[in-house]
Amino acid sequence: MERLHNGFTLEIGTGCFPFSTDSIALAGFTRLPRQARVLDLGSGCGTLGLLLCARDTQCRITGIEIDEAAHQTALKNIRENGLESRLNSICGDLRHISTFLQTGSFSCCVSNPPYFTAGPKSRSTPLARREDTCSLEDLFKSAAWALKYGGDFFLVHKPERFAQICACASQNLLEPKRVCLLRHCPGTSPALVLVQCRKGAKPGLIWEERCLHNADGTPTDYYHTLYH
Repeated sequence: MERLHNGFTLEIGTGCFPFSTDSIALAGFTRLPRQARVLDLGSGCGTLGLLLCARDTQCRITGIEIDEAAHQTALKNIRENGLESRLNSICGDLRHISTFLQTGSFSCCVSNPPYFTAGPKSRSTPLARREDTCSLEDLFKSAAWALKYGGDFFLVHKPERFAQICACASQNLLEPKRVCLLRHCPGTSPALVLVQCRKGAKPGLIWEERCLHNADGTPTDYYHTLYH
């Protein structure tokens, strides 16, 4: 059981993707409009939804998760935090999003997707770590379907996939507008890339770089902001 800010709690069920810096960083990077309708693509046990609900009292969030056990844990987390009116989980395959969600019905999408195209499957979280059921192409196609014109897609991924992220975004009329490279310490290689893409936007990019720790190992102000 993880304790989040504003009194919320998060249970990580067996086989669910663990609570990580990736989700914390993405929640902090995401900028929600007023009364945002948010779609979490590959929502797991509801981690991002809970983090965003804890920060924004007006947003409403729907998660899509293909794994039944993770979906059931998300439903439990929703009940335990009294968020039935603001947070919902759908057990479904985002590759078939058009069969259960109306196009253009969300102001934002978020995703902490599988990072790897190949390699050995994780025994504990096989669907959460490898792109067998959620490639970058699938992800951007789903986000483009769900977003209204001018809506934003917020994504966390590995920096080495950045060129492919931009290619997939362009193919789906999602323009990269803001990029943040996240390092553990100054001088180290980036550990994560955070990307904001806007549906139908013109070119124009804001570039950011952040560190979680100072050179002496102490947490940075950015780290304290993320973890409150």
